[in-house]
Amino acid sequence: MPGPFEGAAAPVALRELLVELNDLKRVRSAGRTGSVAERLFAQGWSALTGGADPEAVALEITAKTLAACRLCDLDDAFLAAAGLSEAAIGDVLVAGFEAVTPEVEADLRGRLRERLRERDNLVAGPLPGFVAALAQQPRAGVTCPGKPRILLEPPENHAEHCLMVAVYGVVLSPFYRADPTTVFLAAMAHHFHNAAMPDAGFTGEMLLGDHLGPIMARTTQWALDALEPPLRATIERARAVLPDDATAEGRAFHAADAIDRVLQIAQHLRAASLTMETVLGEMELVHAGPVKGFHDRVLKDMRIP
Repeated sequence: MPGPFEGAAAPVALRELLVELNDLKRVRSAGRTGSVAERLFAQGWSALTGGADPEAVALEITAKTLAACRLCDLDDAFLAAAGLSEAAIGDVLVAGFEAVTPEVEADLRGRLRERLRERDNLVAGPLPGFVAALAQQPRAGVTCPGKPRILLEPPENHAEHCLMVAVYGVVLSPFYRADPTTVFLAAMAHHFHNAAMPDAGFTGEMLLGDHLGPIMARTTQWALDALEPPLRATIERARAVLPDDATAEGRAFHAADAIDRVLQIAQHLRAASLTMETVLGEMELVHAGPVKGFHDRVLKDMRIP
């Protein structure tokens, strides 16, 4: 696979997967708090504080996210509660995973698939306070110094953004020859400062001037202090790749971050440009079944759309 400076700067073959994954920031289910992405962010941190191996966490959360791309909340917990056997649960999860991952690098794809088959239970540890804080902290929207912000509702939150960048980073890591675990951990922790610091976007950061660096350092440290020393040191090492694109891991992270930021806005534009031709024709909203003919006549006679 070519490196980033031997041609393309990113693997376009993964575009459609990343677009589809982004919607997990907006998928919710009855009886569950927050979006799928928000809850997977919490699961990842719970596993890390529970002492799980970071590589196992990175693969587990990424595999679950990829399976959820089509299955949404038809996850292992629901399938078990609905009475499926362990083997049947694995079959369903892998079917969802296979439906969206043909372009994922083969070795990584195999490792992720195996996580869905094995589903080793990761011990759940205590959730640090920054997890809930990031889930409650909205992203700033589109900001530019000297110009009014553009707000698009509903906003994503920082937990959703961090989870998505982490999963994107793992999926992109083979292209950059990066260590996926380092990229995952760096992404999961890259907005630590926003657990306490409201997000005023690029505009607010520029208005803070020389105060920005010390404030970000202080608020980041507050989040780091919520972790036990061994995990804190692991996260600090991973975060060392964040400042630039000088490393393979830095490139994978920054590619994932930029893609997620733009796709978040693109989904608003996509929804605004949706047509009935797409909904009724391509997506078959009134789909095949024993009453489709009757449905079609009803809509025709009601002049809908």
